[in-house]
Amino acid sequence: MTGRLFIVATPIGNLGDVSERALETLRGVKLVACEDTRHTRGLLSRYGIGTPVTSLPAFAEGQRAGALLERLAAGDDVALVTDAGTPAISDPGEKLVAEAVAAGVVVVPVPGAAALIAALSASGLPTGRFHFLGFLPRQGSEASAMLEEVRQLSATLVLYESPRRLSETLALLERCLGARRAVVARELTKLHEEFVRGTLPELVARYAGAEVLGEVVVMVEGRTGEVRWSEAEVRAALARGLADGERLKPLTTELAKRAGWPAGDLYRLGLSLK
Repeated sequence: MTGRLFIVATPIGNLGDVSERALETLRGVKLVACEDTRHTRGLLSRYGIGTPVTSLPAFAEGQRAGALLERLAAGDDVALVTDAGTPAISDPGEKLVAEAVAAGVVVVPVPGAAALIAALSASGLPTGRFHFLGFLPRQGSEASAMLEEVRQLSATLVLYESPRRLSETLALLERCLGARRAVVARELTKLHEEFVRGTLPELVARYAGAEVLGEVVVMVEGRTGEVRWSEAEVRAALARGLADGERLKPLTTELAKRAGWPAGDLYRLGLSLK
């Protein structure tokens, strides 16, 4: 019989958030695979857990997953943890879980802390539907393309960001999404936990040149009827309408109701396309 792979969530800051089930699991398995052994040993030591650990960082997950699968195939139960939060959610573990499932290994989630859920629950933005983006691509063009894919969604957008890139990312969000409501959540569950709420332009001004510490979750409200379309969206809609033979004046009047642009501006833009 093969062993089981336990996906164990650990605290994102406050060690009091660790669950009894998580501790019981970490005590009972044969091996704990972790993002950083030094970090995880600190958690295990606090609770008197002496289970052996092995490193599974993101950059080496593909190469080291095979050894863990061999342990599982031999009947050993293995726990997977990361430095904070739920493994495989913008953290190492996705590849290992996929390979374990493909090999017929039983994968058992041990739920707990997740920064995106903690932040969203206290954001004040709509929570019935949300779209998680993880970390945006480093390349500006790729990040813009990703935001273009989701700008039409009415679901709240949630993403992670490093403190060093927060100001740059907020500016990109404003350029791509407009003046939507947004929230920056920082240092969740820790002593200096902070939620800053406002519009994207207000947050851009708030964080421009500011020194930011701690991991960050950014949330942006989904598209509403009041959100102004980008110029690219307007041009595309005008071009489609004109190509379909619509007259410019009624076309711009109708688009103005949906795009949040003055009809006169749309008409002048349409003339330039003609």
